[in-house]
Amino acid sequence: MSDFDLDLQAVEDQMDGDEREGGRIVLGILDGSTPDEEWVAAVDGGAVLVLDVEGDVNQLASGFAREITERGGELMRFRNFLLVTPPGVVIDTGRL
Repeated sequence: MSDFDLDLQAVEDQMDGDEREGGRIVLGILDGSTPDEEWVAAVDGGAVLVLDVEGDVNQLASGFAREITERGGELMRFRNFLLVTPPGVVIDTGRL
């Protein structure tokens, strides 16, 4: 077996210093009343959005959808909800 040096304290310090909101799920209503920048900021912070769509999803999400996907995030409509994930969080549709 080969020896390697693993500094667990450095890893813990890095995790504690991470300022992202990872692990946060934001429930909201997509009706045009929330500025697009707020949705983008939440996803940039690592949050997953679960938005109840009240209206035309294409029109309501047009102000932030491209920006999210260009940054590596994903968007998917599921029933009457729009799911928006940050980069690194995959929407698994394998069971649908």
